[in-house]
Amino acid sequence: MRYKELTFEGRNAVLEAFRSGKTIDKLFVLDGSTDGPIKTIIREAKKTDCIINFVDKERLDRLAGTSRHQGVVAIGAAYDYAEVEDILNLAKEKGEDPFIFILDEIEDPHNLGAIIRTANQAGAHGVIIPKRRAVGLTATVAKTSAGAINYTPVAKVTNISKTIEELKKEGLWFVCADMGGETMYNLNLKGPIGLVIGNEGNGVSRLVKEKCDFVASIPMKGDIDSLNASVAAGVLAYEIVRQRMA
Repeated sequence: MRYKELTFEGRNAVLEAFRSGKTIDKLFVLDGSTDGPIKTIIREAKKTDCIINFVDKERLDRLAGTSRHQGVVAIGAAYDYAEVEDILNLAKEKGEDPFIFILDEIEDPHNLGAIIRTANQAGAHGVIIPKRRAVGLTATVAKTSAGAINYTPVAKVTNISKTIEELKKEGLWFVCADMGGETMYNLNLKGPIGLVIGNEGNGVSRLVKEKCDFVASIPMKGDIDSLNASVAAGVLAYEIVRQRMA
């Protein structure tokens, strides 16, 4: 299993990483750098969905582990991303109704890794994450998934709301987790389904929630009012599994 995150440092290495088509999640540039090679790298980065960050020298030194980065460091995905179509095709190959996890701005790599692991065990056909304001397939995510990342495709999309609309045309309907919703045991969670899990702090965003067909709440009897995102994903996923098995 390949858990090593890809780090490119130095102007030539970073430029060639972009030009060769490698999946680069984040580009870190020394704040104030405006020379020709840096502008070329930024121009190449803007052709992709890479997130560009302008940082100080100390941050670059920490990222690179050396001081030979020449003012630029790029972080590539530890694993390749799938396409949404790949996830739908996997369901077709198995002769099953699609079951997809949709993650709305999950930022903690441990949560993402745990959710991918749960998705695999629950029989989901894939996971969809946004390109921005969310963690990507880092080495920590891969390790936390306990190998599930090798078997469960993860797609990265520009707009979660638009992707939900497109998947509805494929026959899927969507349920999101929110404490203000209907108790999950009262909902019919069978058939082609997308399970939407929100950000650790803010939950599912308003625009994404509006695209969902149902809002499900998890019964809680304790003194606090929320669960960890990966735990909530597991609880709801296995209610879907229970109903699909029935």
